[in-house]
Amino acid sequence: MNKGILSFLIFSFSLLAAQQKPVKIAFLSDVHFQDLYGSFSDHDFKGIINPKTGKPTILRTMDSQLHSTRIFNENYFAFLKALDDIAAKGIKIVAMPGDFSDDGQAYNLRGLHKILEQYHQKYGINFYLTTGNHDPVGPFRNEGGKDDFLGKNGSPLGIYSKDGLGKTQDKIITKDIAESGYLEILSELKDFGFYPKKGDLFWSTPFDHTPFTNYSYKKALLSADYSKRMYEVEKGFNVPDLSYVVEPVNGVWMVAIDGNTYIPKKLNDKPENPSNYKGASIGYNNVLTHKQHLIQWVKKLADDAKRNHKTLIAFTHYPMIDFNDGATKEIKDLLGEKKWQLERVPEEEVAKAFAEAGLQVHFAGHMHINDTGVRKFGEQFLVNVQVPSLAAYLPGYKVLTIHSPEKMEVQTEILSTVPRFDELFPLYEKEHETLEKDIHKTWWNKDILKTKSYHDFMLFHLKELVRLRMIPDDWPADFIRKEGKLNGEEILFLSQSLNVENAQHNLQKKGISSEPFRKWNFDDVLLDLYKFQSADELARKDIPKERLEQYQVLEKEFEKTNIQDPFIIQWKSLFKILSLLSSGDPSDHFEINLQSKSIQRL
Repeated sequence: MNKGILSFLIFSFSLLAAQQKPVKIAFLSDVHFQDLYGSFSDHDFKGIINPKTGKPTILRTMDSQLHSTRIFNENYFAFLKALDDIAAKGIKIVAMPGDFSDDGQAYNLRGLHKILEQYHQKYGINFYLTTGNHDPVGPFRNEGGKDDFLGKNGSPLGIYSKDGLGKTQDKIITKDIAESGYLEILSELKDFGFYPKKGDLFWSTPFDHTPFTNYSYKKALLSADYSKRMYEVEKGFNVPDLSYVVEPVNGVWMVAIDGNTYIPKKLNDKPENPSNYKGASIGYNNVLTHKQHLIQWVKKLADDAKRNHKTLIAFTHYPMIDFNDGATKEIKDLLGEKKWQLERVPEEEVAKAFAEAGLQVHFAGHMHINDTGVRKFGEQFLVNVQVPSLAAYLPGYKVLTIHSPEKMEVQTEILSTVPRFDELFPLYEKEHETLEKDIHKTWWNKDILKTKSYHDFMLFHLKELVRLRMIPDDWPADFIRKEGKLNGEEILFLSQSLNVENAQHNLQKKGISSEPFRKWNFDDVLLDLYKFQSADELARKDIPKERLEQYQVLEKEFEKTNIQDPFIIQWKSLFKILSLLSSGDPSDHFEINLQSKSIQRL
């Protein structure tokens, strides 16, 4: 064979193999990065000295962490661990679906920029960010600060952007704690997706109407300017939208949708007033009413992608599909419409609108949970993958492997061990000593400082969060007061709606022994409920198998009863919710088949 032809064939086969090589994308959501070892540009405060390391540290109190749905401090170390994992796997594309910072303060944005640049330079990782409701908190820069940083004596320290804010006596004033707006975020982090890079094969925004076939880096750079990325949310109120689409590797279009919808509170106020905008935490429900241009843009992208043989993957901060595994109605009936963060559940019309626009695969964050949602509308098919947070139980991230335009694999990577996760424990010891002096304060459980792994630390955080916040805020006080001291056996007797003696007799006839149910109590049920809400099927590893089987028995027994006693009805709802949350679609390791419009557990 002619050497030239042979060389050409070898080259052609090599090129074909390269094109068919699976594309891997890691999704890191809700990092809530706060720079423990950062600094302020206008103040010499660098934090309090950690006796364990000798380093000054800017951290929030443990008390504030255990009352929040996220931690503020240890996620710094988890973020580094996740990036090390991603680098070790050889993954070169990382998407971050919002809340990459904790309220977008300038010093946190600088610290995040530094770390992302380090991993880009060292490992060749390209980062693509989209905004969440914590970055920015509002469309324009706003004064701000926090009351709950840790001071040197173990008491809270306030750090504010100007005098007159906050309620702590011990305080620091720095402009770097103000809540950045879109302009500041774009300026600091434009290299991470918000602006085109020379290596990108394509980059565009909803406001750029240049055809894909006429793409040039120079044109894209002009369309990336802040002034070119505005829309009218209400008449006379123009706000930014940092959505973009990028082709980082041949054949894959990543759509970063800016789902933040900042609606003015008063239409007679000035458009530039940063305090006159509602927060964006509701998510896509407000996109339907105030940001319809995004749906039209996604439809155009889906059509263009199909025409040009591109695989379309979208990521946003907010979920497009109900994330409660069919339990939303039961939760609403049990707890009320404004509990359990039900206002954040997207309406069915959201999934329908984007599915009909042609979107099929979407990654989201916001809820700090592991979950998968699937919707079919006629021939349209949409999968919503909820990416867990590094700052909440169960800490982890997702890896998408695109094997072909029709078949994709999603793997959940859990961070069980994190180096240095206990580095701040000596500072919390001092905080707890100070807290014990206040007889009017509910103390957090110091045993969290005995945890030996990041997994155990985050599980303890969830337990304290349920005790200190979820139960007081979400659950009916009379239900907690009356049922809160019951053990599993007593709950089983309740399911029979009979006195104890008759209940035991009834259970014996069914072949159910009540004694093993004594091993757990009401607090265990509630904690396990929140485990499933947070971790979905992965929660099973943190719940005894015997207890899971007993929950199934209780769900069936309560389902059989027709007693209309309000407390029995509440127990019936609770175990129904537990059953639904523990039996949703695959969320750990699964395949998405766009040809058969299905997902399958792997």
